Amino acid sequence: MTMSLRVDQDECMSSGKCVANHPDTFDFDDDELVVLTSGGSSASDEIKVHAARNCPSGAIKLFDHAGKPVDV
Repeated sequence: MTMSLRVDQDECMSSGKCVANHPDTFDFDDDELVVLTSGGSSASDEIKVHAARNCPSGAIKLFDHAGKPVDV
C-alpha cells in the first residue's frame, strides 16, 4: 500500500528526530518546523511509518491511498 505523509506544523515541536533519521524526506523550514523535502513524498512506506511512529508530538500523519488516516 502506498501511503502519503503530511506534517501538522501546529503540532510540530522541532525535536528533529525525523530530520536526523530521514534527511532525504524531512528538513526544517526557516521557523525550524519540519517540512517534507522535494523527495519526501517518494519515501518508502517503511520510512513513512517509522517517521510517524517516532515523532514525539505526533505531527507526522499517514494517510492511505484513499486519503483516510492510518494509525501507527
